[in-house]
Amino acid sequence: MQNFDAAALVSLLIKQNLTVSTAESCTGGLVAASIVDVPGASAVFPGGAVTYGSSVKTALLGVPEEVIRERGVVSRDVAAAMAEGARRRFGTDLAVSVTGVAGPDGGTPEAPVGRVYIGVAIDGKTVVFREDLPGDRESVRRAAAEKAIRYLCACLTDITNE
Repeated sequence: MQNFDAAALVSLLIKQNLTVSTAESCTGGLVAASIVDVPGASAVFPGGAVTYGSSVKTALLGVPEEVIRERGVVSRDVAAAMAEGARRRFGTDLAVSVTGVAGPDGGTPEAPVGRVYIGVAIDGKTVVFREDLPGDRESVRRAAAEKAIRYLCACLTDITNE
């Protein structure tokens, strides 16, 4: 994957006249903060949501309770539903979501510490990427936010090249 950053993302969005929103859990707003650090981001980023708790994912983003119960909050299905919910909630062209286990506690065999799912909802479809990130809590959170920005850029680049 190319080494994209938030400035590249904002530039791509401006060039393509598109908007983006975020739905974050374990990253706690780091993706949104990275975007708004870029001058001009207000043209492409109306907002995002930190949905740390399951009930907030359901209430704010419309993630079905049964999906959380059956699949677990750290899952492909929840990441997809979060991204789709953010896109609807904020009325954007695309959205990114991050859900995972940053640690040091909370891991399970199905979702160990460092497991992160990043969802990108764009152009009527949603893709979800799984990452197993090493390191302590801060390292996992920062790496997940960086990966989310890179996946957004990669998805935008793919659309441009189609």
